[in-house]
Amino acid sequence: MKQNKYDDEIFFSKYEKMPRSVKGLKGAGEWHVLKELLPDLRDKSILDLGCGYGWHCRYAREQQASSVIGIDISEKMLQKAREKTDDPLISYMKLPIEDIHFSESQFDVVISSLAFHYIESFESICTKVYDCLKPNGSFVFSVEHPIFTSRNEQDWYYDVQGNKLHWAVDDYQSEGNRETTFLTENVIKYHRTLSTYVNTLINAGFRIKAVKEPIPSDEMLKNNPEMKDELRRPMFLMISAEK
Repeated sequence: MKQNKYDDEIFFSKYEKMPRSVKGLKGAGEWHVLKELLPDLRDKSILDLGCGYGWHCRYAREQQASSVIGIDISEKMLQKAREKTDDPLISYMKLPIEDIHFSESQFDVVISSLAFHYIESFESICTKVYDCLKPNGSFVFSVEHPIFTSRNEQDWYYDVQGNKLHWAVDDYQSEGNRETTFLTENVIKYHRTLSTYVNTLINAGFRIKAVKEPIPSDEMLKNNPEMKDELRRPMFLMISAEK
């Protein structure tokens, strides 16, 4: 199933109020870690899968990337990206990630931020990314952590006063779709284990360079006290791999 919740009026109206939508990369609690996983982007050709507002595309050009293509299924996301972009070397394409088809060895770097947990087949993505990367090219992505996606509820356990007691993990080994709530109800995500992420990359031919489970930066923890709960369980998983 190719899901496009971001063109839903109610969903998108809530998404555009999120800190990462308003502040960009500075509002993304995991960006300080993802940035360090990226290779030198100077003179590199970049593909961004699930580009959203285009924050990573514009960052790549700030780092002197030679060209950037951003892919997203959502017209509303791409409209925002185009409004914020004034650079002829960045192009955006309305396309489901599942349907990408680029030339062999076309890109130096493929990046993706928090998109693959909406897609059923991670194996297919890895195969397509491997084929379109140049030899020694980099594949860097983030997803919601399997500990976060294991249950349909994807929320804390609370006491009667509303205090967060703990984060439960259940059905971890049962991979597949989860019908959950994110901004609105009836959002479909796909849960897969940590070992599936890693082994699927290896089986596709990639070399794993780094695996990260980021926490918010010290600055964000200082300025946003509620972020301290992010130290209690991993929300994101990041992997850097090389062809």
